[in-house]
Amino acid sequence: MSTISTALRNFKEPTKEQLTHIFFSAPNSVPSNGGEKNPADEIEKMDINAVLSLGVQGEEDAYAGKLYIMAPYLAFASLDRKSVRFTIPLSTIRRVERLNARAGIYALSLSTWHGSKIIVQLTSLRPTADLFCSLLRDALKVELQRGQMRAVKGFVKTCYSEQLVSTTSTVADNEREDGSLISEEKDDPSPRESTYHGGLGLKFKFPGDPKKLREASKIKLWTQYLRVHGRNLTLLRYPQCTRLVQVGLPNRLRGEMWETLSGSVYLRFSNPGYYQELLEKNAGRTTTSTEDIEKDLHRSLPEYAGYQSEEGISALRRVLQAYSFKNPELGYCQAMNILAAAILIYMSEEQAFWLLEVLCDRLLPGYYAPSMHGTLLDQRVFEALVQRCLPIIHDHFQEVDVQLSVASLPWFLSLYINSMPMIFAFRIVDCFFCMGPKVLFQINGEKLLQIQDDGGFLNLMRDYFASLGESAHPTSPDPRARAITRFQELLLVSFREFSVITDDMILSERRRFRSEIIHSIESFSKRSAIRNLKTLGRFSKDQAGLIYDALYKAICLVPPPPDAIPPPALVATGDVGTEEKPETRIQLRTFQYFLSEIATWARDERIVSNGFQRRIDREIAEHEFIDRLFFFWDTACRGALSFQDLISGLDGVMFNDLMENIEWFFNLHDKNKDGFLTKDEVLTLSETFLFIFRYEVGDAYLGAVSRFMTNAFEYGDALQPPSDEPPQTNEQGGETPPSLPTNQPYLNLATFRMVVLADEVLESFFETDLSASFRLEPLPEMELPVSSSGLLGDIWSTIATDNNKKMFNMFTDEIGKTIGKHQVIHRPSIGRYTKLEEPKARESLLTPSMRHSASKSSLSSVVSTETTTKTAVSTVSPSTTSTLSVDVNVPGKGSLPSAASGFSSLPMLHAAALMERTPFAIDDAKDDEDESDSELSAGENDDQVMDEVDAFLEAHDSGLTDADKEVAKDLIHAEPVK
Repeated sequence: MSTISTALRNFKEPTKEQLTHIFFSAPNSVPSNGGEKNPADEIEKMDINAVLSLGVQGEEDAYAGKLYIMAPYLAFASLDRKSVRFTIPLSTIRRVERLNARAGIYALSLSTWHGSKIIVQLTSLRPTADLFCSLLRDALKVELQRGQMRAVKGFVKTCYSEQLVSTTSTVADNEREDGSLISEEKDDPSPRESTYHGGLGLKFKFPGDPKKLREASKIKLWTQYLRVHGRNLTLLRYPQCTRLVQVGLPNRLRGEMWETLSGSVYLRFSNPGYYQELLEKNAGRTTTSTEDIEKDLHRSLPEYAGYQSEEGISALRRVLQAYSFKNPELGYCQAMNILAAAILIYMSEEQAFWLLEVLCDRLLPGYYAPSMHGTLLDQRVFEALVQRCLPIIHDHFQEVDVQLSVASLPWFLSLYINSMPMIFAFRIVDCFFCMGPKVLFQINGEKLLQIQDDGGFLNLMRDYFASLGESAHPTSPDPRARAITRFQELLLVSFREFSVITDDMILSERRRFRSEIIHSIESFSKRSAIRNLKTLGRFSKDQAGLIYDALYKAICLVPPPPDAIPPPALVATGDVGTEEKPETRIQLRTFQYFLSEIATWARDERIVSNGFQRRIDREIAEHEFIDRLFFFWDTACRGALSFQDLISGLDGVMFNDLMENIEWFFNLHDKNKDGFLTKDEVLTLSETFLFIFRYEVGDAYLGAVSRFMTNAFEYGDALQPPSDEPPQTNEQGGETPPSLPTNQPYLNLATFRMVVLADEVLESFFETDLSASFRLEPLPEMELPVSSSGLLGDIWSTIATDNNKKMFNMFTDEIGKTIGKHQVIHRPSIGRYTKLEEPKARESLLTPSMRHSASKSSLSSVVSTETTTKTAVSTVSPSTTSTLSVDVNVPGKGSLPSAASGFSSLPMLHAAALMERTPFAIDDAKDDEDESDSELSAGENDDQVMDEVDAFLEAHDSGLTDADKEVAKDLIHAEPVK
């Protein structure tokens, strides 16, 4: 059993628009009710140069940057991309006014739902500013029509920050010092009901000592910030916000700030009730993911009191199952339970569900996929960054053969939650949501030069993480220095010394190592698939690997439809009650591509020369024989083939001798498996011969098929018992014996074997050529899609497409036809005969005493099916003269005539009926040598950017001159235009 996935090869670098959405933590598209097209998507996106200032005198400096319309969001980022930014839904903007400022100043005043006043000075040309304002007006109208502005009031009531900044709120009276709720009665442990969302910590308390964590001071600082700079949907992220996050979020506010900083709050706002509907829709549903979830529930932060109760376990189960239902391709992956359990301490189930969506899809893509390719890629990036930033440690690790990934893999997978005390891990998670994934690469340890092996490395890191709460300078005489913990020093060193690690650098390293990681994962998947086979048959592991390569290439070209549940077998094959594991199975179209890589007759190869280029065009052959082979190998009657089915099927033909091949070919065409071929099946078998021999040189194979058909019907009639029906009178006045129905048993295996062995060409085909036509050859390594980098990369990726290459080939072919140099040679499938030979005269297999009468009577039914046979043959023959060029004159080489030049089934059948020499049309043969194909080449192979966010301790440049700052101050007091 094996699951083969090609998803890694489908990776595409994010576009500039997608990078902008990622930077501002804005969803790419917001679905509208009923699944209809969102009108906001039709609003054109635009950005404009602007200067941002708060409408409060002396509260914040003005910052130059860019203002973006990404309906249904309005976003701003300062020039350095780190000092100031915000993303607010347009539905939270209550008023937009143009200010009456100095001459030449174009300024707008934006009033938000929470009463904040944002002043934006548009510094672009007047027509650009007018266009921006027009788009902003249209986008606001759309939000008003959608009713999103009415939804804001109900949504903000679910946010704790609304109660925190309210001067009349009594929420603090109902909370303990750590932020958990106080129950109304001592005997009742359940907390009071509240309209705002919260996690398990409200009932089971939050980790850590609130006094040591300075919860009261943090709440005070955040209350002051949120009151001035907006909150939840309208939060403005000034430099002070980043500093407060690094100091540590207060327990009670942590969940809301996580969803605000990550952008999951916008998904929760845009999809009210979706989480509950998803659970109700899938109630009672059982999948492989739900079974894996059940196994890990009690291993998810078991030390926390909330997960020692059924309430916490049930909440964790619902969140993980809901995500697996929403994203069935990903489902559930190891370590996802740790992540969900941690965020449920601070967030409600709905909040945790949407944050998990953002984590797995945007912030940590590929971390929680079945192959964990995102984690493995970042491990490789982490090693490269250690080599660049800490070369001494890297060299020491190389010397003692210590693998960084032994310890760092759990760090990245669990965001340090499983590796260090929770109170410190959550501080890192705070920074992660605020500043992005680069935080994971900046955290580092010490005393690493003392380790000698992997075990020592693990023990050192475990001891270091356990001591993070201790003083970093315990012997210092300064009490303030003694108060600094190791964790505080770790953060300070990480963000100050490793500020050189930027998002740009991480993305660049990911692009650099992506191919290496993908090839490594694919190689491991290949070994696993071969190891999981029930039997290799007579193949070696290397040969099975070549079959896997052909299958993988076919799946890349024609991916099988995704099936969450394997299709049930049509016929019971034993093992009743045993649940099968998911297994990749290919359907007929993918099988055709797979077989074209294995069998020479399953593909059409044309050597094309047009005076400008010489190339080999390959197309997938389509014929009833390939369909028949597909269902012949489908022994489980599923309508799809697994890797094991392909191994077993090829094993049944590639190692056969003469008699085994004849029997295999016979059974393949014996539809009802009764040991006999009917007349129709004999005709179908002859059409299979014509398909396999369609491009062979000369008429030797066609003559062999003609003799086979005549002998088969002649001998089949001779072995039939005498009929009781009276003979029929033909047109010449003679008597003709009654013909046998075409669907009755006609030819058995022994007779078929005798007819085949009577012909030297067919005997040679079954003895060696049939098995040899299945060729296991190493395939060229499939190249991954090239990541576009820069302007030239984008231009090349636009030009070098498959459609453009086909158009270029067609163009050169037409020119070649015009100048008379267009030549096409079909490469034969068997290739035994390399020159033209006269077909041998047929000798009857019957003695005169064995014949009931002239065999014309038995072939009358064959002639009656002339139209069907002619149609079947015509499907084999190429249909255009441009690909049937027979006289190919290549200097120093021979000429290969086309095998299908005007061949029809009608003359062949008449000749068989008259028992005369078959009148095939044979072109003049040349004495030159055959053209060598080894000198021909198969054609040429096809040969972002996150913005830099520096550490928060660096100076912030507003990008404005003193004169610009004076203008921004004047706008604060400017009146609206009347």
